[in-house]
Amino acid sequence: MDGVALAPRDDAHRGYRALVVDDEAPLADVIASYLDREHFEVTVCHTGVEALAVARDVDPDVVVLDLGLPGLDGVEVCRQLRTFSDAYVVMLTARDTEMDTVVGLSVGADDYVTKPFSPRELVARIRAMLRRPRAVATSAPAPAEVPAPRVFGALTIDVAGRQVDLDDEPIMLTRTEFDILAALSSRPAVVWTRRQLIDAVWGEPWVGNDHLVDVHIGHVRRKLGDDPSAPRFVVTVRGVGYRMGTGR
Repeated sequence: MDGVALAPRDDAHRGYRALVVDDEAPLADVIASYLDREHFEVTVCHTGVEALAVARDVDPDVVVLDLGLPGLDGVEVCRQLRTFSDAYVVMLTARDTEMDTVVGLSVGADDYVTKPFSPRELVARIRAMLRRPRAVATSAPAPAEVPAPRVFGALTIDVAGRQVDLDDEPIMLTRTEFDILAALSSRPAVVWTRRQLIDAVWGEPWVGNDHLVDVHIGHVRRKLGDDPSAPRFVVTVRGVGYRMGTGR
């Protein structure tokens, strides 16, 4: 934990709902206090079962979720959460290992923070998450200026409506998966490095393993039925990063 004084209050996040889930009550309370200062509506839970019930009730915008919960652990909570919620999920992990990270992200977490961590860093990451819908478009377009959907063969990406269709069937992506696809499709001829995608989707304050991008790209490909050996939609440029495919 850090002992630095918090910045003055502002109303930037008034109305956002946060759910903090950690069996370490003192840690959960500290996280909640930082979020409360940012004017989040905060609910705290200490078990996975309780967290799922509360999430259905309060419909949070962001969930701070400990990976190592007793009983119903964070992995299973996240897996079940993803069946009814598109809330951003920040997974708290006790060990900074690639396996822990991949396990958490594989069930739909958007980001991870390793214990011990700075609550200020955690809040900064949450701020960046909540700015994501504005990451691709610099300003909200007037009704007459709503951009046309982006079409790549059988894939249609409606950025304004945050909707993806494949062969005229909707594809259910998490917010992070959609944001990655929106970024790639915004400049389809450009190869994006992992760092550029992190800056566009997670925000410049993000620090951590750049391979976070690879895990989410894998989820996108799986949901689009994209074969990595012959991709139609998300193409790997070896040694550089990723670009949008033509869909053919």
